[in-house]
Amino acid sequence: MTAGKLFAAVAIAVVLQLLHSPEFVHCQVVGDEFAGQINDTAFLPFATQTVYSWLSNSTSTILNSDVGNRASFCVKDREAEWDRAFNFSSNLDFLSSCILKTNGDLTRRVCNSAELKFYFGGFFSGDSYLKPNRNCNITSRVSGCEPGWACATSPTENTDMRDSKNIPARTEDCQPCCEGFFCPNGLTCMIPCPLGAHCPTATLDKASGICKPYSYQLPPGLPNHTCGGANIWADIRTSGELFCSSGSYCPTSTQQLNCSKGNYCQRGSTSEKSCFKLTSCDRGSSTQNIHAYGAMLIAAIFTIMLIIYNCSDQIITTRERRHAKSREAAARRAKEKVKAHERWKMAREAAKKHAAQISRTFSRKKTAPQTEELSILHRRSDDVDFDDPVTSSSEENRLELRSQTFKNKDEDLYSYDHIVESKDTNGRKKMQKEKQIHTHSQIFNYAYGQIEKEKAMQENKNLTFSGVISMAVNTETRKRPKIEISFRDLTLTLKGKDKHLLRCVTGKIMPGRITAVMGPSGAGKTTFLSALAGKAHGCRITGSILINGKPDSIHSYKKIIGFVPQDDIVHGNLTVEENLWFSAKCRLPASMLKQDRVLVVERVIESLGLQAVRSSIVGTVEKRGISGGQRKRVNVGLEMVMEPSLLILDEPTSGLDSSSSQLLLRALRRETLEGVNVSMVVHQPSYSLFQMFDDLVLLAKGGLTVYHGPVRKVEEYFSGLGINVPDRVNPPDYFIDVLEGMIKLNTSSGVSYEQLPVRWMLHKGYPVPPDMRRNAAMFPDGQSSGNEVNDNEGAIEEHSFAGEIWQDVKSNVEVRRDIIRHNFLKTKDLSNRTTPGILMQYRYFLGRIAKQRLRESRLQLVDYLILLLAGACLGSIIKSNEETFGAPGYTYSIIAVSLLCKVAALRTFSLDKLQYWRERSSGISSLAHFLAKDTIDHFNTAIKPAVYLSMFYFFSYPRSSFAENYTVLLCLVYCVMGIAYMLAIFLDPGPSQLFAVLLPVVLTLVSTQTGDSEFLKNVSKLCYPKWALEAFVIANANRYSGVWLITRCGALLRFGYNVHDWGLCIFVLIMIGVASRISAFFGMLIVHKR
Repeated sequence: MTAGKLFAAVAIAVVLQLLHSPEFVHCQVVGDEFAGQINDTAFLPFATQTVYSWLSNSTSTILNSDVGNRASFCVKDREAEWDRAFNFSSNLDFLSSCILKTNGDLTRRVCNSAELKFYFGGFFSGDSYLKPNRNCNITSRVSGCEPGWACATSPTENTDMRDSKNIPARTEDCQPCCEGFFCPNGLTCMIPCPLGAHCPTATLDKASGICKPYSYQLPPGLPNHTCGGANIWADIRTSGELFCSSGSYCPTSTQQLNCSKGNYCQRGSTSEKSCFKLTSCDRGSSTQNIHAYGAMLIAAIFTIMLIIYNCSDQIITTRERRHAKSREAAARRAKEKVKAHERWKMAREAAKKHAAQISRTFSRKKTAPQTEELSILHRRSDDVDFDDPVTSSSEENRLELRSQTFKNKDEDLYSYDHIVESKDTNGRKKMQKEKQIHTHSQIFNYAYGQIEKEKAMQENKNLTFSGVISMAVNTETRKRPKIEISFRDLTLTLKGKDKHLLRCVTGKIMPGRITAVMGPSGAGKTTFLSALAGKAHGCRITGSILINGKPDSIHSYKKIIGFVPQDDIVHGNLTVEENLWFSAKCRLPASMLKQDRVLVVERVIESLGLQAVRSSIVGTVEKRGISGGQRKRVNVGLEMVMEPSLLILDEPTSGLDSSSSQLLLRALRRETLEGVNVSMVVHQPSYSLFQMFDDLVLLAKGGLTVYHGPVRKVEEYFSGLGINVPDRVNPPDYFIDVLEGMIKLNTSSGVSYEQLPVRWMLHKGYPVPPDMRRNAAMFPDGQSSGNEVNDNEGAIEEHSFAGEIWQDVKSNVEVRRDIIRHNFLKTKDLSNRTTPGILMQYRYFLGRIAKQRLRESRLQLVDYLILLLAGACLGSIIKSNEETFGAPGYTYSIIAVSLLCKVAALRTFSLDKLQYWRERSSGISSLAHFLAKDTIDHFNTAIKPAVYLSMFYFFSYPRSSFAENYTVLLCLVYCVMGIAYMLAIFLDPGPSQLFAVLLPVVLTLVSTQTGDSEFLKNVSKLCYPKWALEAFVIANANRYSGVWLITRCGALLRFGYNVHDWGLCIFVLIMIGVASRISAFFGMLIVHKR
């Protein structure tokens, strides 16, 4: 009832604005003055124009009135709305006709403010009839009270048209309502019909007794009463009698014409609208059949998409083919140079032998230093002190100094032809480029020339002694920054549970060496390397970890540390080369020249044996790609291409055969020649593979050290404990079986497998923890006290059920807190490497993601086909409803588009979470990653609204323009895709898909079913469907004017919308999309795999 009263006030306001002003009141006086000249045909046009000018001049007063302000929610431009509703200047025939019919007293028959308020107040308050008033009541009811009839006031009565309280006495000269006016039932005055209405004089249908084209009947008891004019103007839901019918147009309110062929006329039209070309409009059409435009738009969209996908794929393929040709030609030229060089060396050696026969004195002079240098080669590097946490590089320095006298003086035939080295006066080398390296052919020549040179140097059968020394300590080889990690009494305890994962681990891992970490399952091998790499979350770390002898954070060297996870986390929809190149571009120094980057990548591909599959897709679970062993090598190559100083690998040989494992170890061995510190977890390697390691860290269950030292001395150490490896048994397998307790040791040794960690501590002189001293005190008796220790641990771990739950919750909270602190931790960069900035990484991400999207083109096409089907179904079933301005169809459209776009957008971040976590931990920018994905998704954001509207708009054909619908739908898609990012990042794939389906439905129901609840109305303001629906309805409602004015105000009042809020709705949708993207980005930084 409150809404009805408010709407009544609004309706009165609208009409009062248009009719009641001082100028129109003055019109009454003018009409009386010239009453005698009305029948003069020369004077009638002047009188008509005078009356109309007084009516139109009322605008100036209307625009500044308080009544106009109350109607502002449904009237956007008051002057334009008046012009579209009551601008009769094009045809004033109905006004002239009424002046003649009323003999000049027209102004005495028009309703004043009180009558208008009485009429609209009674009608919109819900009453089916008007209440009695001064002129129409039980005691006094003249014929003018009947529908379609009106009376005049007394000539002597001066009526104030703006009087909203007093209804004037209007009972004289009652006659039918003029054409172009309507006369309500229960009132004796006339109101002009707006444009778009058809208000002819009614004719009696004798069969039904109804006055056509209206629905009222003649009153009983009045035999001389005839049908009058129109009787009601209201909301179309209440009565549509005044509206010009569909398929016709009404140039004036007294004339209705059928729409001609080639034009269409919607309901309430004042003129014909020409149909577009290629559309069909028969005579009397209310809409134009524009399905052809929808089909053309669909064809254009799909043609453009097919061209982009196919041409882009062709561009990628052609580009890769050209690069492959340049690469193969460069490799072929490099090999030919190698062969030529070998022939030259053979000739030189033959010449040397011939010269040696002539003079043997030269060979005797070289014998002594050669013998001296051979002692360096045969000198074992096994006697390195692993206990000293301070870096000791004297051995390396001696080797480098000694090797200075044995530099290879052979001419470098492998170097790039156009690069010349020269020395300045200070002995420093300069690179003088006679010709810049620009083309791919030049770059590949340079890269493969260097690779073939290195391969030749590594072939021992063709190397001289000086060649070995040059390969090991070649001063021209770029040495990487050294990272030595030493640790003392390193202990990791799980927070919340007080469970030891590592305990009292002491030693160091050194640059230029490969360290293998071995042990039985549950020994803490991965935990140990994770602790060294700073990736042990949810653990309390005690002891000390020194980097190059200093207590720096390992995160300060993040840019030069490579960590290879146990799982093969690579992008399956990229090729092998694309995976490696992306890692190289984002993690190598930004100042590195392109040819040097090419050399690094090509060297890794060559050393890992990936040449045959470099252009092959890695593959996913659904799409087969390269083999498992090749995928494992790609996983390692992602870290090798960034030239790390410390390379940590978690079980890189698991799943590889012996030859693939040796290939991988040889590649890692080459990395150590540049000073790389390589540490890796290995499970039961073969004996030949085991011999390729330099050092061994052997852990027992509980994270205790059993051995840490050179691989060559491990059997010697265990033999000293009475543990001898049987013949034909692989030593690492035997040691692990011993630590598992699967092999019963000889009782004569006096050692059990539980006592091995204590024996190592005693052997190295490390302090023994108090709970392990019992074992130490019982040596050499060999009595094990392991049971007692285990009993104590069991007593500590006993908890109630509620206590265990609390411990688990506490542990999870600690892990989550550590992850958040780690992600937002800022440390000083000590790596001395400047990697590409955010903008450059953003560019690299754009290229990678664009390739991934192109390779997912079929999936994209399926999304578009589903949108087309949804648009066709909803557009065909739910036509645009003029009573609600298409609100039901827009409501279902919001649900459908939101659901389909959200589900599709989930793939953006849910499919490659593992890859992102790996890249983030390596220092690649999360912001560049997020912005690049969002940027590429803007293509879908722009295309999907057009795809949907190409069916929905051209099937339902609302009055709002395609551009307005596209703008709203574009903002809606942008909004829901941001929400989908949040769901994909914060939730697992299953729950995120469920929420993506439920959210549009639930939020739309909340937005549209608020009722009278203020709480729900406030909640709906937080729901994006409310703003999208409001924007759609407002854009459509603004196209309804004239006779639709009351209907528009009524609909907007029911919905609670304001015509001025269209821009606000667009802004809110955009801001929700921006806010959800910001939340999703911070979620990327916080959320991590469990």
